[in-house]
Amino acid sequence: MEIFPVIDLSKLNGEERKPTMEVINDACENWGFFELVNHGISHDLLDAVERLTKEHYRKCMEQRFKEMVASKGLEAVQSEIDDLDWESTFFLRHLPESNLVEIPDLEEDYRKTMKEFALELEKLAEQLLDLLCENLGLEKGYLKKAFCGSKGPTFGTKISNYPPCPKPDLIKGLRAHTDAGGIILLFQDDKVSGLQLLKDGQWIDVPPMIHSIVINLGDQLEVITNGKYKSVLHRVLAQTDGTRMSIASFYNPGRDAVIYPAPELVEKEEKESQIYPKFVFEDYMKLYAGLKFQAKEPRFEAMKAVESTINMGPIATA
Repeated sequence: MEIFPVIDLSKLNGEERKPTMEVINDACENWGFFELVNHGISHDLLDAVERLTKEHYRKCMEQRFKEMVASKGLEAVQSEIDDLDWESTFFLRHLPESNLVEIPDLEEDYRKTMKEFALELEKLAEQLLDLLCENLGLEKGYLKKAFCGSKGPTFGTKISNYPPCPKPDLIKGLRAHTDAGGIILLFQDDKVSGLQLLKDGQWIDVPPMIHSIVINLGDQLEVITNGKYKSVLHRVLAQTDGTRMSIASFYNPGRDAVIYPAPELVEKEEKESQIYPKFVFEDYMKLYAGLKFQAKEPRFEAMKAVESTINMGPIATA
């Protein structure tokens, strides 16, 4: 059985840089996921994020979730539910403008901690994008610039809790999907599992590890890399015991960023029959909103129908 890729980012600073870069490249090409340790974010900060997130769920979210379950009669379902997920969520926006002060029920300590955490994740995301550029043979900064609309990238966090589920065979924690955006950084529960990815027709567990950050690639990176790297279907299984914490941060293109395959990654014979379209990121997100839990390929095809109206300028990396 293949071993899920776990990457020690501290090895980039020494003699093991080359093999570490090769593992990152293989993970991007063949998994769409990998897990980082020694990533530079302090364990104290991660511990504080986890503690405050779990406290907030117990104080502010748990009872609401129980009321929702009761109102929909979910504990007594007899057949598979395919139109909702067994999760309790809220969203934070960081870039281009933060909404942290607008979210009700957040204690000040939690706001400050999540602001600090977001800054660390933003730095890590941009570091990873440059590592991907290096592996792809693209100029340093290319992917970050590709994500920049007129106001820079968009960056936000989905905070989820997956409570114990009495019918995990009938209700998914989160239905299978690929992520629409760029690069996703996940801080997940290190005790309660549930996240799986689809590889070679098999669902594979993403192992819970203390103080790790799980990385996965979104649809936009598949387009920009011309399919060299791919977004991958993943899901969350509901569990009968334990509440699973999931804090997923999405470093995405700006709303008006124009996304298209990097010319350096398009073979000459492909240029007349390009597989991937070019489109405005916001237009893709509008389409994705209604088709999240369906295959990505029809989304790409649908965007080809509108690409002729888009002006595509060069991406400056200076």
